[in-house]
Amino acid sequence: MMAGETISRRTVLTALAGTGVAALIGCDPIRRTRTGTAATVPDPLLVQVDGGLGVLRGGERLTIPRAVATADGRAVYATAPDGAGTAFWRVDLATGHASTRVTLPGRWLPQAVSADGTQVALASNAETATGGRPDGRDVTPVLIADVTGVRHRFELRGNFVPEAFTEDLAGLFVLEWLPARAPDRYRVRVVDLATRAPGPLSTRAKTPVPPGAEEEMRGDGRQAVLAPNRTTLYTLYTHQPDHRHTRDLVSGRPGNVHAFVHTLNLVERWAYCVDLPHPFGEASASGHAVAISPDGNRLHVVDVTSGSVAEISTEELTVRRTAVLARGTGAGHATAGHDRLFVAAGTTVRVVDVEALRDVAGWSVREPVTGLALSPDGNRLYLGQTDAVSWHDPATGAELGRAEVPGLVVVHGLAGRA
Repeated sequence: MMAGETISRRTVLTALAGTGVAALIGCDPIRRTRTGTAATVPDPLLVQVDGGLGVLRGGERLTIPRAVATADGRAVYATAPDGAGTAFWRVDLATGHASTRVTLPGRWLPQAVSADGTQVALASNAETATGGRPDGRDVTPVLIADVTGVRHRFELRGNFVPEAFTEDLAGLFVLEWLPARAPDRYRVRVVDLATRAPGPLSTRAKTPVPPGAEEEMRGDGRQAVLAPNRTTLYTLYTHQPDHRHTRDLVSGRPGNVHAFVHTLNLVERWAYCVDLPHPFGEASASGHAVAISPDGNRLHVVDVTSGSVAEISTEELTVRRTAVLARGTGAGHATAGHDRLFVAAGTTVRVVDVEALRDVAGWSVREPVTGLALSPDGNRLYLGQTDAVSWHDPATGAELGRAEVPGLVVVHGLAGRA
């Protein structure tokens, strides 16, 4: 999830040899069906459907309940009830190879995958770092697993949601919701998997955050994208009334930020927030989207309601420039190519020249867009539509094909790339 760049999930293709059959694991069907039309999808896609995670490959659709995908969309980790335990396995979406299922003790749902795609953090609920406020609780069970089974199992005193792993797999970044029983705000912490103790992050200067200076956020975690080199996680937050960053708390400066990009370094364990100027964060969170360039040097944030676009330098961690595009209505979606940024809202798709940071083309489609993905060669732009995926010429907007996908919720991105 992740969007323009974030995905996850696991291994079933070889287990489903017959078209249209359903494989039952515990009580959960993992379904492999044909799409509703003769059209075949040129590139494998990872999507969300009513029944769970979906993989579109050619004319086939695979639906996997209770699953999470790796950030690059190459694999999926799946879970299913298995007696008193939970079956857990990995599916390679490029080869279709499925790992041997292992049984985890108790009931678990996958929450976060390590950047290298080898380990998964699971919890007993379906909450995610960008999924809104969790229910109140005093204790949070967490399990870390790989294809061989359990690596760590522990309980955190408080209300926590796993977010990401440190690059060395020795730590787990989590959101701690406060107060635990009636949460209304949260802060990012890191759990040392050796000691099982949560603690503060470091500042960008690599010094520990002083006591009382950890940022507490009350807004919406809209979307997260992982850098192409897998070392940094960027999360867009909106609606932060009277928010003060760690740097403001340390210096005593006032703070009142409505939107920012939380930058989490997975290697050095520091966090830094890039503030977004007005009017970002003033309108609905759903109208905001973020996309990272293929080389990882530029991060673009768009607010379709106001038409605002901001370019962030990922090296300097500053807003390099802003511009105003045509306004839109509805949910915002974005994906980036080498020289173009594609932005969608409602039934309109716009093409932005990233050097000039201005609209250069645009077109309308049949139904409101639910997700964007650009093919590896840049020749096809995929759009989520109502119960369908369509693909278009990125230069002209001409529809090149369309496949029915009943129950489609959103297009996450490409899947199964070798």
